Amino acid sequence: MIKAIGNDINFQAAAPNLKGKTKALYKFLKSQENLSSTRFIQGTLTNWFPKAVLSRSFIDFSEFTFLETLESGIFYFAAPFFGEHLFRKGLFKNVQPAKVKENVVKNLATGLDEIKKSKLDKNLKNRLVTTKAGVVLACITVPAMEYALGFAKNLFTLKVFKVSDFNKVANLEKGTAQDSKQANRVETHSKNVLLKTGILAASGIGAGLVLAAHGHNSKAARKFSEALLEPGEQISKLLHKIGLKSEKTDNFLKDYLKLDFENSNGNLSLSKGQLAVTCITGLFGYASAAKDRGKLDYYEVLTRVPLVVLYTIFGSSILDAGFKKILADKGKYPELIKRDEKGVIGKIPARADLPEIAKKLAAKNKTPYTDELSKLIKQKSVITGVPYLFSLVAMGFILSGVSRLWTKYRYDHQVKDRSLSETSRSYHLADFGKKINNPD
Repeated sequence: MIKAIGNDINFQAAAPNLKGKTKALYKFLKSQENLSSTRFIQGTLTNWFPKAVLSRSFIDFSEFTFLETLESGIFYFAAPFFGEHLFRKGLFKNVQPAKVKENVVKNLATGLDEIKKSKLDKNLKNRLVTTKAGVVLACITVPAMEYALGFAKNLFTLKVFKVSDFNKVANLEKGTAQDSKQANRVETHSKNVLLKTGILAASGIGAGLVLAAHGHNSKAARKFSEALLEPGEQISKLLHKIGLKSEKTDNFLKDYLKLDFENSNGNLSLSKGQLAVTCITGLFGYASAAKDRGKLDYYEVLTRVPLVVLYTIFGSSILDAGFKKILADKGKYPELIKRDEKGVIGKIPARADLPEIAKKLAAKNKTPYTDELSKLIKQKSVITGVPYLFSLVAMGFILSGVSRLWTKYRYDHQVKDRSLSETSRSYHLADFGKKINNPD
């Protein structure tokens, strides 16, 4: 945290004259440096804003506002909050012996590999590994909350608006009475799920505390802890044993299957693996909760949410990689987009690195430093912002619009089938009546 603040101060000191659009672009770049804040903004813009514009009723608007607000908090801030404040500095600190308590808390954000390679005392290393795993195990609270969120939304709509039928929420069906049996089914199932997920969360915290307090004495517990923290690393090792070696695969597994926290200047920060687990758990929770409110809700969830989950996990990284390749092929922004000897595009310089690059360019080109810095900020904003905005349009308005159109189509199709079925039944009854009255 101190380092991040220092970088920001250095940047501001190096760029005192940023104004107008350049200053706004600088703030945009700053917002992209933290996974939680970046994905929170992306998620809100992509999921809430298009739905608000395309909302089908006040009930629809209210329940997805309730859902998206809580969901964004759970997705992007719950794990760091629980891990850093409630667990690291609270519960899990208190189960450590007094003589190692401060050292465990101090080093808890250190990565698994770094702990193994460090010169720390062996007992402290073991305690760190099992305590880190205990915190991650306790954070099962987060996906449990996400799974329960769809059911909490159902209860919210039922209690506030007295509606449990999705057709009414989506403003497809008007004037008909609420089905009391369905309402009772929604309420009962929702309360049961909330109770079970609460028990699961409490069990995870309890098991995590036991692992943190006593796991360091057990070789099996330490191995379990390492596998829990870095499952991607374990899978990579297994793949290597059978001859499947790929640096890209290893990096992907390491990033997206990592359940340990990221080390953000000594603080516990959200990892991509944690985000992935929470998102996937939420998909199953939404699908189950949607079934209670009718087929159309279930179908809409299956149409939209899997793509939203993929977008939430990966953000605009796939589009980002493709866009950088296009720019590199056209020779654009060579100061920021560079290929190595193998032709692989390297990492784009961070915001804090731009002043130093600008100084070198100003000396080389004999141009004002501020001009060079402004140019670099604009270039980096294009590299980052184009995929970001395209994702917003494609995943936001297009996906929300299409899913709503599909729901309306399915509803109209159901009504048509029901009408044809009733017409056919009436015809057969009338025909049967004629045969009875006129047996000859």
